[in-house]
This record gives sequence, C-alpha cells and structure tokens, in this order.
Amino acid sequence: MKLWGGRFQKETDKAVDAFNSSISFDARLYRHDILGSIAHVKMLGKCGIISMEEAGTIAAALNGILKDIEEGLVELDVEAEDIHMNIEKILISRIGESGKKLHTGRSRNDQVALDMRMYLKDEIVYIKKLLGELMEALLALAEKHLDTLLPGYTHLQRAQPVTLAHHLMAYFQMFRRDMERLDGCYKRTNVMPLGSGALAATTYPLDREMVARELGFESISENSLDAVSDRDFVIELAFCISMVMMHLSRFCEELVLWSSHEFSFVEMDDSFSTGSSIMPQKKNPDVAELVRGKSGRAYGNLFTLLTVMKALPLAYNKDMQEDKEAVFDSIDTVKACLSVFTGMLKTLKIKGDNMYKAAREGFLNATDAADYLVKKGIPFRTAHHIIGKMVNYCIEKGKSIDDLALDELKSFSQVMEADIYEAVSLNKCVSERKLPGGPAREAVLASIKNGRDFLDGSGFQD
Repeated sequence: MKLWGGRFQKETDKAVDAFNSSISFDARLYRHDILGSIAHVKMLGKCGIISMEEAGTIAAALNGILKDIEEGLVELDVEAEDIHMNIEKILISRIGESGKKLHTGRSRNDQVALDMRMYLKDEIVYIKKLLGELMEALLALAEKHLDTLLPGYTHLQRAQPVTLAHHLMAYFQMFRRDMERLDGCYKRTNVMPLGSGALAATTYPLDREMVARELGFESISENSLDAVSDRDFVIELAFCISMVMMHLSRFCEELVLWSSHEFSFVEMDDSFSTGSSIMPQKKNPDVAELVRGKSGRAYGNLFTLLTVMKALPLAYNKDMQEDKEAVFDSIDTVKACLSVFTGMLKTLKIKGDNMYKAAREGFLNATDAADYLVKKGIPFRTAHHIIGKMVNYCIEKGKSIDDLALDELKSFSQVMEADIYEAVSLNKCVSERKLPGGPAREAVLASIKNGRDFLDGSGFQD
C-alpha cells in the first residue's frame, strides 16, 4: 500500500507506477532529503509538535539510513515513486509508528522544493570551483604571453594586431560574468521553502527560521504558493550553465580553427587529442569539438524547463517533476566540460612564431597608418581613404605597408616621413593602445591583476 493510499480502493497499475516514478533520477537527492528531514524533525521536537524523544529516535534512524545508502546497503523501490517516499518507507520499516510522524507539518511539495534548493546550492558552489580553476589557468597562460602577437579578427578576417594575453583575457571577462551570474543564482536559490506545505502552509506552529538556520539558508520564503509552485531558480541555473557552455563553445571553436594546418597557431597535447581509424596522420581536436557540441544539450535543457513551466496554474503540478532530469543533465554536462577543458588548456602548445607571421600579413597596421596621418593634421575620413588606396597599391605590388619605400609612401601623402615605419610596426601598434581595456602590456597586466583580485574575493575555493 502506498503511503498516500488511504483513499484508494485499487492498486496503481504497474505501468503507471513506472511512468510516475522518479526514483531513477531523483535518487541523487538522498543526502539533501535526509538532512532536510533531520532538520525538520528536530524542529518538530523543539516546538513540542512531537516529543523530543521521538524526534531523537527519528533523527538517529535517518542518520543510519544516510550511512547505509552511502555504503550501498539500501535498495530503493520503484513502487515508492521517489527518493522522498523511499526514505520515509525505510524509516517506518526500521522504527515503526514513530517514523510515521516525520511528515507532520510537511508536504512532498515543500519537501522537494527544499531538496532541490539544497542540492542546487551545493552544485553551484562546485561549478564555481571548476570555473575558478579555468579562470586561474587563463591568467597563468596570459602572463606567459604578454608579448606574443597574433592577428585580432572581425568577420574572421584579420583586422588589427593584439597579444595572445589580451585575447585570453577576453574569455576571462566572459567567465567572470558567468561567475557573477552564478553568485546571483545562488542568492536566489538560498531561500528556505519548508513550512509552505502543499500550497497553504500549515496549522502547526513550525519554527521555519530554525530549519533555515540548521540547513544554512539565508532566508525563508514569503509566500507558500510561490514557494512550492515555481522553479525559476532551477531555470536560472540552467540559463547560467547555458551561458558558461556558450562561452566554452566559442573558445573551442577558436581552438579548433587554430589547431588546423591553415592556422597552425596551437597544437593540442596528445593526451587531449584523438586519431583517425583510417588516416594515420590525423590528430583531431575531439575534446574541443565535444565541448562545443555539448552546448546544445545545455540549451535544450533550458528550453525544456521553460516549456514545462510556461503554462502551469498555481500551485504544484506533476509536470514539475520534469525539472530534475533537465537540470541534472546540464549540471553534469558543464562540470565535465569545465574539467576537461581546463586540462586541455593547461597542456596547449602555443605556436607564437606562426601567430606573429600571420600578424605580419593582411595589413593589420592600416588603422595605425591612418592614425599617423591624423596626427599630422589630416582629417580621419580623408586619412582612411588615403590608406585604403595605399593598401590597394600594396596588394597589386605584393608588398606590405612597411615594405614601401619612403618615396612610394609620399606619393599617397606628402606628410609621410621616415617616422611612419616605427608608427606602423606591430609592436608599436600594440604598445600604443594602452588605454584601460586595451592590448598594451601595461593594460593587460592591470587586467590580470584585477582578475586575480576578483578570484581572491570570489570564494570559489571555499
């Protein structure tokens, strides 16, 4: 007989049992469910709703169940539907009638909301740790390549020279915002819903603040309907994870391109590459490609959750059981991707000579040539036109701007002097861009320092 079966005269169809059951995926909530129940029963005893002796007996039995589950000594039952009913069923089988008092003043609706919030809080902390480790790896790699020049691109066309450090720090900023989003998500998840009941709270004099303190929550929910019927905190985490995966995917796309023969800017370590079953020469960037591909899973999970919730009336509906598999998969995916991506990045071989050679081609100093003319008193739009004609001339002659003789340069503008050669050198093009946020060495060093200060204050290692 089901724990809720008093009103029913027929057994549940076996197919319905299987269809209704969530134990195959919500079993991972066992620890949080038990800890939440222990806090709840302690509060029931303190408030005199059940005796302190009974509360102690139940709490001790729950601790025993937790230990047995972790040691693999408990077999969960699909007919008990979910992890919550499984644990309660085991509790009753171990201590009898006292175990039936655990659920006093509580519904599965606020119980599962509690479990999910506890579980997601722990996962956010762990995702932040992995993200922080990636960001530390980025800082370390940027420090090694403050003077490594490469082309910066727009439209995947060579545009202006930058340093590899500056390029890497762009991704650091993206991941920094991801970290900040996770912090905000954690804050909104850190609200204790227990005491909301099925939808209308309870007549028992519960001490909700005590439970919140026991479980490390910052506050309690203010509306019982809202507490049990929304999953915006789940959706928000799925969104945050989707953003992390999008940024990882963009980074992976560049690494896939850069590791190709056509770019040859980087080489993946053998330990993070695979080969071909038919072509002996191949070294494939499969790790980067898989991370890039797995971003689609995260997006799909986010849309699953949005779709599940989009038309649900208040309060709880069984549809909401579908929140778990989607967010669990996103969590598992982002953790795996962050871990393997960081390892790949730490072992990446940088081909600085090839990067510099590419930066020497494609007229990346054309903007600096125009700026040179502006500093000589020529309006920028006129200077832009002059340098555009010069670039066309260089293309026809197979030369670069700094290959032109001074008399060739003067044929485009008489204001050009010998000092233009220094002005359009790649190192000068980069070193002069020393505004905050620019690619010059001092600007990037300041950015790296700010990055380290951010990580030191982020608490990701706590």
